[in-house]
Amino acid sequence: MTTTTALVTGANKGLGRETVRRLAGLGWEVFLAARDPARGAETLAELAEEGVRVRFVTLDVTSDESVTAAADAVRASAGHLDVLINNAAVGGPRTHPADTRVDELREVFETNVFGPVRVTHAFLPLLRASGHPRIVMVSSGMGSIATVTDPRWKDLLPPALGYPTTKAALNMLTTRYAAALPEIRINAVDPGYTATDLNGHTGFQSVVEGTDAIVELACVDPGGPTGGFFDRNGTASW
Repeated sequence: MTTTTALVTGANKGLGRETVRRLAGLGWEVFLAARDPARGAETLAELAEEGVRVRFVTLDVTSDESVTAAADAVRASAGHLDVLINNAAVGGPRTHPADTRVDELREVFETNVFGPVRVTHAFLPLLRASGHPRIVMVSSGMGSIATVTDPRWKDLLPPALGYPTTKAALNMLTTRYAAALPEIRINAVDPGYTATDLNGHTGFQSVVEGTDAIVELACVDPGGPTGGFFDRNGTASW
């Protein structure tokens, strides 16, 4: 039986790290991708102490050269990729919309929107070499227009422009990729409010709970959903 191969971006901590740990626990060959080699090596050592063996590849989603080099490394090692998980993201500024300038949004768009496009484009040839390719876009409930306009959440969501706008864009990218690439199962995931560095560990979910939907969609069968938005309870609202 051929081993399933997966790559997770932004995987040296938080949801990415836990996703790597869980997928490796399934017996998959997992590439832990992160932009900082030192932090990646540290995470690799921590996982090894837990008996989890994965491979590290340097990957900065904002760099064409870095992403190309990472794809070349996976090609040389595995020859194909079954599962791509676009997880890398930044929170962006929390400046009030009235005070937000374009320059403040460039980094968050470069990472959260252009990053997944850059990575997906580079790894498509490897995904097409798989008999059952899947892509999981790690989005957020803050990218759901239905959620952010729900009066119940009015006083709980920061008024920032960057993060929710980029995640809404990622949701649309998911639907467009899925429509254009029916041979690949492509879905977006809302992990839920999980305690990670992104929110100063204020989230009420554990990283295990936060990765439930990511792992489920990574494991979807060939006849499973594509072009959808899901959380750990099922279908999420756009």
